[in-house]
Amino acid sequence: MFGVADPAVTASVRAYVKLLRATRAVVARTGPLLAEFGLTHTQLGVLEAILHLGPLTQRDLTRKLLTSPGNLTDVIDKLAQRDLVTRATCPEDRRRVRVALTATGRTLIETVFPLHAADIHRAMAGLTQAEQTQLGRLLRLLGQDPDARDEQTGMIEIAAPPLK
Repeated sequence: MFGVADPAVTASVRAYVKLLRATRAVVARTGPLLAEFGLTHTQLGVLEAILHLGPLTQRDLTRKLLTSPGNLTDVIDKLAQRDLVTRATCPEDRRRVRVALTATGRTLIETVFPLHAADIHRAMAGLTQAEQTQLGRLLRLLGQDPDARDEQTGMIEIAAPPLK
């Protein structure tokens, strides 16, 4: 690899590229269904988060969806224009805006989410359930602070859930 002599760095770069390619492949496979409903992945994420967690502030949605506040504002504007969500100032802190589903939004996400989940399942069909569980564990590790690793083993311990 150009300019890289360390095999560990090369391995990291190659794993990173594979992670990005896999992510893009799954997103590409699940995008057409969302497009049929006029949704982007981020718009679906907003609707899904509110469906499962209840009304959330824009700040909480920004953190949950790992997107910028500016992008989230645009996403919520578009959802509100379609009467899928409403915004309301939080009574306990008027600087915060809480986003909630409308009846139309709830109907849409309750229709789309099971179809999207099945689409994800099809997109992930190249892996067995055990491999998907292992991938989930590895990705959770990747998302954690590398300084949290055990100095003796170099590993972060995660309790494995029982396979069903």
